[in-house]
Amino acid sequence: MANQNAKGIKRLINACIFSVAGFKATWTHEEAFRQEVIIFVVSTPIALWLGETTVEKLLLIGSVVLLMLVELLNSAVEAVVDRVGFEHHELSGRAKDIGSAAVMMSLAWVAVTWTLILI
Repeated sequence: MANQNAKGIKRLINACIFSVAGFKATWTHEEAFRQEVIIFVVSTPIALWLGETTVEKLLLIGSVVLLMLVELLNSAVEAVVDRVGFEHHELSGRAKDIGSAAVMMSLAWVAVTWTLILI
């Protein structure tokens, strides 16, 4: 649990520690995130090679970073819903479905970005 009284540099250090813990937890428990990291590692050199301008390179890489960001948020939603309970509830299912839809939209954005820039 975060130290609610931490201020200044101590608060920033705590935030970094908790962020690293979040990355570790997502890496450990979410296969989709691991796959997206692999996509990032493979696609970044390709984007740097194929992107003709700095903006193109940033858009190619940024679209994959956006995908990972959305996956992190989706994983957080799923963890909270699972924490509440595993029994079927309409709102729990809806929350998970909406998170999944956000990931799907970001995947589509990656595909559109890469297609339009590379054509």
